[in-house]
Amino acid sequence: MSLTKDGYRPRLIDERIARYLRIFGAVAVEGPKWCGKTWTSLNHANSVSYVTEKSVRNNAMVDPKYIFSKERPQLIDEWQIVPEIWDAVRNECDSDHGKGKFILTGSTSLKKKRGEQKVFHTGTGRIAPLRMHPMSLYESGDSTGEAALTGMLQNQVQEGFVRKVELDELAKLIIRGGWPENIDMAEEDIGVIPESYIEAIVTQDMHERQSRKRSPEKMRMLLRSLARHESSVAGDKTLIKDIEDYESGDELISSRETVADYIGVLDSLFMIANQEAYSVHYRSSSRIGKSAKRHLVDPSLSCASLHLTVEKLINDHETFGLMFEALVERDLRIYADYLEGHLYHFRDNASGDEVDAIVEFKDGRYAAFEIKLSDGSIQDAIRSLMKFQEKVEKKAAYLCVIVGHLDTVMRDPRTGVFIVPITSLRP
Repeated sequence: MSLTKDGYRPRLIDERIARYLRIFGAVAVEGPKWCGKTWTSLNHANSVSYVTEKSVRNNAMVDPKYIFSKERPQLIDEWQIVPEIWDAVRNECDSDHGKGKFILTGSTSLKKKRGEQKVFHTGTGRIAPLRMHPMSLYESGDSTGEAALTGMLQNQVQEGFVRKVELDELAKLIIRGGWPENIDMAEEDIGVIPESYIEAIVTQDMHERQSRKRSPEKMRMLLRSLARHESSVAGDKTLIKDIEDYESGDELISSRETVADYIGVLDSLFMIANQEAYSVHYRSSSRIGKSAKRHLVDPSLSCASLHLTVEKLINDHETFGLMFEALVERDLRIYADYLEGHLYHFRDNASGDEVDAIVEFKDGRYAAFEIKLSDGSIQDAIRSLMKFQEKVEKKAAYLCVIVGHLDTVMRDPRTGVFIVPITSLRP
């Protein structure tokens, strides 16, 4: 009997957890705090140990076997608080090669302190890692799913009119984010959880298991700079200059090494979800961009860092467009991961040609996407995609424009480009 919570919303990762528990001795579900790791893992567990509880923690510190249950799969929540748990789980999986014994969850990647030797084995072959993300619009019920990434791959899509989502609703979806606890929150309160998340990072989380002191104010400035450059390919020099231009005070991030160090902390908290550049033969230039497109793990965190509200987004079309792009690319990342593919972007540094998003599927085929907030920019997006398709040597399996403010799933009759509202997309 699983420990599924009342009101649990099924997640795309559920299918992979169930599959991996049939293949491996244990599964390690990692991802940002509040993304739903514990509730989802309970959906597959028959017993649970919360390492955040003092009695469980104390027993585990004496010997992790003291917290092992006979009811399997056993969820061990926030295992990294007692790092020795990892090797104990690995050894238990080795004891009889049984499958589906444990589910480990963690919100911080394990970084050894100097001189610390608490994890001795990677767990390869015994403990399968799985990355969990915030909720996509399809998982939260905000996308009706008429247009599937895999359906378009098969040249099939359910064309026709769908519910038109107005700009204020799109802004609310961005501000709210994909945090399960925020899905049914009252409209006036949807910004509170993302703001609390940022505050927790700066005041608490950034200091966990870290061997050196870091400045909360510097981290706030870096988060604001990352938020300003959401969905861009800004380098570390740009972040430093941005901080120096926009912030005052005695303490500024003044070196590339310091920026890299602070970003490393955010990465260990699963806060960074950068979009790598796609490597493809493009005839116009040999200078294909290699820089990643910057993203925080959810656009709501960028909005919280900049104190943006629904009203501010609606009145700032440029920022609204960048945050909408981040929303779409968050969902594409989740869908690509579910399909065992990868999300990229493309840019030709010489000509300036670019594609907002490229999803590479498991079999090596790929699809190219342009992202537009409103339907008035669709034709520009189609021209951009057709230009890319003309110049690229390995052709995309299909081209698609993902739009915010649109009431129809359709296909351009002249070019065959799919045109899809984000609230109709699914994997």
